[in-house]
Amino acid sequence: MLSSLKIFLVITATILFQVTILPAYIADPFKPNLIIIVVTYLGLKGGRKAGFIAFGLGLVQDCYSGIYLGINGFSYLLHFLTLNLLSDRLYTESRQLMVFVVFLATIANGLINLLLLLIFSTAEGIYLTLFTDLLPQAFINALISSFLFNLPGLTKLGESG
Repeated sequence: MLSSLKIFLVITATILFQVTILPAYIADPFKPNLIIIVVTYLGLKGGRKAGFIAFGLGLVQDCYSGIYLGINGFSYLLHFLTLNLLSDRLYTESRQLMVFVVFLATIANGLINLLLLLIFSTAEGIYLTLFTDLLPQAFINALISSFLFNLPGLTKLGESG
């Protein structure tokens, strides 16, 4: 019960920061994507039931981002399932590994979104903006996740046991 409450509070704070505070003060290529950090953490430390949370977080981000509904939901679910399958083979207690996985996950998420937009969208100018902002966003997400993963209250947050 307490773990579910902590997860709910972290997700609520993440969404509030992502859609209200960060866009007002930080320019777009350097704005961290806190939701992908949470999805990465849940993929490595959470159980299979957290996949619904990952998909829901993607849909919430789609609602606020203005892109097609379901693109981030699908890519976050794919991202979560991949990490959940690999989490048994990785040493998930290593914070350096988790930061590196956030970096790779940001790049993979951008490439999946780019592929889905190539398949389903007819807009022309969106591809270049996604591709040029991908590497700075990955570095910023890795930097922010290195701070977040060192917080003492979040170390055992989503672990299934």
